[in-house]
Amino acid sequence: MPRPRILLVPHFSELDWRIKPLLEEWAQVASFDAPGVGDEPPPDAFTTEAVVERGVAELDRQGWDRCVVVGDEFGAHIAAHLAAAVPARVDALALGHACVRFRRQAERPTVSPEVLAGMVQMARTDYRSYARMLTHFSQGAYDDELVDRYIERVPGSVATAYLEALLERQEGEDLEPALRGLDVPLLLAEHRGCLLFTPEGYVEAVAAFPEAARASFDLKPGASPDFAETLRSFCHELRA
Repeated sequence: MPRPRILLVPHFSELDWRIKPLLEEWAQVASFDAPGVGDEPPPDAFTTEAVVERGVAELDRQGWDRCVVVGDEFGAHIAAHLAAAVPARVDALALGHACVRFRRQAERPTVSPEVLAGMVQMARTDYRSYARMLTHFSQGAYDDELVDRYIERVPGSVATAYLEALLERQEGEDLEPALRGLDVPLLLAEHRGCLLFTPEGYVEAVAAFPEAARASFDLKPGASPDFAETLRSFCHELRA
């Protein structure tokens, strides 16, 4: 049988997907940078739609009519929108840091307002320090070598533009209708102890989609070998 096809969706860069080599051992894997990152030409506007369009273009470039779409952190938000844009091409959807409603200002926020505000402010004022800070906020998922590559590949102005667009758009956004309209298998993954995404967001996602497969990890999914193995089982169950 042909190997499963997996599209890894970034927020900024495919560098976020440290587990890509593990996935390539058993699947066809495609990933991409957001417009304006690396060799990608800049978009007219640094928006979710621009990254979704680049993702659809990657599917076309690969010649894939069907695949499993995977996103992590704010890339999960983009993965959900990408899947909703081309539902006929989606076999399943896997979301790390799963969250269906983004709230920073509510009594029970799903994203820490203090942490996100600090990240955005740091990106605006001192991009290198922001990138170095990722080793702390990723809780071991990023090392100094990866951060050096990140600084070289992701321009500070581009990272800031995407972060600011995220702030403007996401507050109060509800992904549940889009996910429910897909009617495909879901895998919801939690990063235990995450400094940015709160446990309330994952609890809400599981409550909204109790039939979804679920798993929790101590390391962020995009860098977790355990998530890679869970994704392997998820994809093989789909094929069975």
